[in-house]
Amino acid sequence: MASVIAHARQGKWVLGICNGFQVLTEAGLLPGALIRNRDLHFICDRVSVRVERAVAPWTTAYTAGEVITLPVAHGEGRYYADADTLQRLEDSGQVLFRYATPEGEINEASNCNGSLNNIAGIINREGNVLGMMPHPERACDPLLGLTDGRRLFESLLAGRPLTSVPATRG
Repeated sequence: MASVIAHARQGKWVLGICNGFQVLTEAGLLPGALIRNRDLHFICDRVSVRVERAVAPWTTAYTAGEVITLPVAHGEGRYYADADTLQRLEDSGQVLFRYATPEGEINEASNCNGSLNNIAGIINREGNVLGMMPHPERACDPLLGLTDGRRLFESLLAGRPLTSVPATRG
Protein backbone atom coordinates (compact mmCIF):
# COMPACT_ATOMS: atom_id res chain seq x y z
CA MET A 1 0.00 0.00 0.00
CA ALA A 2 2.89 2.35 0.66
CA SER A 3 3.76 2.38 -3.05
CA VAL A 4 0.12 3.04 -4.03
CA ILE A 5 -0.05 5.96 -1.58
CA ALA A 6 3.25 7.34 -2.91
CA HIS A 7 1.98 6.92 -6.48
CA ALA A 8 -1.19 8.89 -5.66
CA ARG A 9 0.74 11.61 -3.84
CA GLN A 10 2.84 12.09 -6.98
CA GLY A 11 -0.39 12.97 -8.80
CA LYS A 12 -0.55 9.74 -10.78
CA TRP A 13 -3.82 7.97 -11.52
CA VAL A 14 -5.22 5.46 -9.04
CA LEU A 15 -8.44 3.54 -9.66
CA GLY A 16 -10.07 1.39 -6.98
CA ILE A 17 -13.07 -0.69 -8.01
CA CYS A 18 -15.32 -2.47 -5.49
CA ASN A 19 -13.00 -3.79 -2.78
CA GLY A 20 -10.37 -1.46 -4.23
CA PHE A 21 -12.64 1.47 -3.29
CA GLN A 22 -12.77 0.09 0.26
CA VAL A 23 -8.98 -0.13 0.34
CA LEU A 24 -8.61 3.47 -0.88
CA THR A 25 -10.85 4.73 1.95
CA GLU A 26 -9.04 2.59 4.54
CA ALA A 27 -5.69 3.95 3.31
CA GLY A 28 -6.95 7.54 3.63
CA LEU A 29 -6.68 8.28 -0.10
CA LEU A 30 -10.44 8.87 -0.26
CA PRO A 31 -12.77 10.08 2.50
CA GLY A 32 -15.50 7.95 4.05
CA ALA A 33 -15.93 4.21 4.39
CA LEU A 34 -17.71 1.31 2.73
CA ILE A 35 -19.93 -0.63 5.12
CA ARG A 36 -22.43 -3.52 4.97
CA ASN A 37 -25.22 -3.08 2.47
CA ARG A 38 -28.46 -1.64 3.84
CA ASP A 39 -30.26 -5.00 3.76
CA LEU A 40 -27.17 -6.99 4.84
CA HIS A 41 -27.31 -9.05 1.64
CA PHE A 42 -24.73 -9.60 -1.06
CA ILE A 43 -25.84 -7.84 -4.26
CA CYS A 44 -24.93 -9.18 -7.69
CA ASP A 45 -26.86 -7.31 -10.36
CA ARG A 46 -26.75 -4.68 -13.07
CA VAL A 47 -27.59 -1.18 -11.91
CA SER A 48 -28.20 2.22 -13.42
CA VAL A 49 -25.55 4.78 -12.57
CA ARG A 50 -25.69 8.49 -13.41
CA VAL A 51 -22.46 10.17 -14.47
CA GLU A 52 -22.42 13.40 -12.46
CA ARG A 53 -19.54 15.17 -14.17
CA ALA A 54 -17.39 14.76 -17.25
CA VAL A 55 -13.99 15.32 -15.64
CA ALA A 56 -10.54 14.33 -16.90
CA PRO A 57 -9.20 11.76 -16.89
CA TRP A 58 -12.07 9.62 -15.65
CA THR A 59 -15.33 10.54 -17.38
CA THR A 60 -14.57 12.74 -20.40
CA ALA A 61 -15.93 10.05 -22.76
CA TYR A 62 -19.32 10.38 -21.02
CA THR A 63 -21.77 13.25 -20.84
CA ALA A 64 -22.68 14.80 -17.47
CA GLY A 65 -26.10 13.47 -16.50
CA GLU A 66 -25.80 10.39 -18.73
CA VAL A 67 -27.16 7.15 -17.25
CA ILE A 68 -25.09 4.03 -17.81
CA THR A 69 -25.53 0.40 -16.76
CA LEU A 70 -22.79 -1.33 -14.79
CA PRO A 71 -22.59 -4.57 -12.80
CA VAL A 72 -22.29 -4.58 -9.01
CA ALA A 73 -21.18 -7.48 -6.83
CA HIS A 74 -20.66 -6.63 -3.18
CA GLY A 75 -21.77 -7.19 0.39
CA GLU A 76 -20.03 -4.15 1.84
CA GLY A 77 -20.60 -1.46 -0.76
CA ARG A 78 -22.66 1.10 1.13
CA TYR A 79 -20.83 4.43 1.04
CA TYR A 80 -20.81 6.21 4.39
CA ALA A 81 -19.30 9.50 5.58
CA ASP A 82 -20.18 12.05 8.22
CA ALA A 83 -22.35 15.02 7.26
CA ASP A 84 -19.42 17.46 6.94
CA THR A 85 -17.52 15.11 4.64
CA LEU A 86 -20.60 14.54 2.48
CA GLN A 87 -21.10 18.28 2.19
CA ARG A 88 -17.45 18.81 1.18
CA LEU A 89 -17.74 16.07 -1.46
CA GLU A 90 -20.88 17.65 -2.87
CA ASP A 91 -19.58 21.24 -2.74
CA SER A 92 -16.30 20.37 -4.42
CA GLY A 93 -17.79 18.21 -7.17
CA GLN A 94 -16.02 15.04 -6.06
CA VAL A 95 -19.01 12.73 -6.61
CA LEU A 96 -18.62 11.32 -10.13
CA PHE A 97 -21.18 8.48 -10.06
CA ARG A 98 -24.55 7.99 -8.33
CA TYR A 99 -27.01 5.13 -8.28
CA ALA A 100 -30.06 6.30 -10.25
CA THR A 101 -33.16 5.15 -12.08
CA PRO A 102 -32.76 4.38 -15.79
CA GLU A 103 -34.23 7.86 -16.35
CA GLY A 104 -31.57 9.46 -14.16
CA GLU A 105 -33.65 10.15 -11.06
CA ILE A 106 -31.87 9.91 -7.73
CA ASN A 107 -34.09 8.27 -5.13
CA GLU A 108 -34.07 5.56 -2.48
CA ALA A 109 -35.56 2.95 -4.81
CA SER A 110 -32.59 3.30 -7.21
CA ASN A 111 -30.04 2.99 -4.39
CA CYS A 112 -29.13 -0.71 -4.44
CA ASN A 113 -27.07 -0.75 -1.24
CA GLY A 114 -28.15 2.28 0.82
CA SER A 115 -25.15 4.49 0.03
CA LEU A 116 -25.49 7.98 1.44
CA ASN A 117 -26.46 10.49 -1.28
CA ASN A 118 -26.70 7.48 -3.67
CA ILE A 119 -22.91 7.69 -4.06
CA ALA A 120 -21.44 5.05 -6.36
CA GLY A 121 -18.05 6.68 -7.00
CA ILE A 122 -15.93 9.62 -5.83
CA ILE A 123 -12.60 11.25 -6.59
CA ASN A 124 -10.13 12.85 -4.22
CA ARG A 125 -9.71 16.64 -4.04
CA GLU A 126 -6.86 16.56 -6.55
CA GLY A 127 -8.87 14.44 -8.99
CA ASN A 128 -6.27 11.72 -9.57
CA VAL A 129 -7.80 9.01 -7.33
CA LEU A 130 -11.16 7.42 -8.19
CA GLY A 131 -13.01 4.87 -6.08
CA MET A 132 -16.23 3.27 -7.29
CA MET A 133 -18.32 0.27 -6.30
CA PRO A 134 -19.77 -0.67 -9.72
CA HIS A 135 -17.53 -2.67 -12.04
CA PRO A 136 -16.76 -0.85 -15.31
CA GLU A 137 -14.21 -3.54 -16.23
CA ARG A 138 -17.09 -6.04 -16.40
CA ALA A 139 -18.93 -3.85 -18.91
CA CYS A 140 -16.37 -3.39 -21.69
CA ASP A 141 -17.16 -5.93 -24.36
CA PRO A 142 -20.30 -6.77 -26.34
CA LEU A 143 -19.69 -10.44 -25.51
CA LEU A 144 -20.31 -9.56 -21.86
CA GLY A 145 -23.62 -7.92 -22.74
CA LEU A 146 -22.58 -4.46 -21.53
CA THR A 147 -20.20 -1.86 -22.92
CA ASP A 148 -20.91 1.25 -20.80
CA GLY A 149 -17.80 0.75 -18.67
CA ARG A 150 -15.48 0.86 -21.64
CA ARG A 151 -15.66 4.65 -21.89
CA LEU A 152 -14.11 5.06 -18.43
CA PHE A 153 -11.00 3.32 -19.75
CA GLU A 154 -11.19 5.19 -23.06
CA SER A 155 -11.18 8.42 -21.05
CA LEU A 156 -7.99 7.30 -19.29
CA LEU A 157 -6.34 6.15 -22.50
CA ALA A 158 -7.10 9.46 -24.21
CA GLY A 159 -4.29 10.86 -22.07
CA ARG A 160 -6.05 14.06 -21.23
CA PRO A 161 -4.22 16.05 -18.58
CA LEU A 162 -5.56 16.32 -15.05
CA THR A 163 -7.91 19.25 -14.69
CA SER A 164 -8.80 21.02 -11.52
CA VAL A 165 -11.96 19.99 -9.74
CA PRO A 166 -13.99 23.19 -9.59
CA ALA A 167 -16.64 23.56 -6.93
CA THR A 168 -20.12 22.78 -8.20
CA ARG A 169 -23.55 22.40 -6.66
CA GLY A 170 -26.44 20.26 -7.78
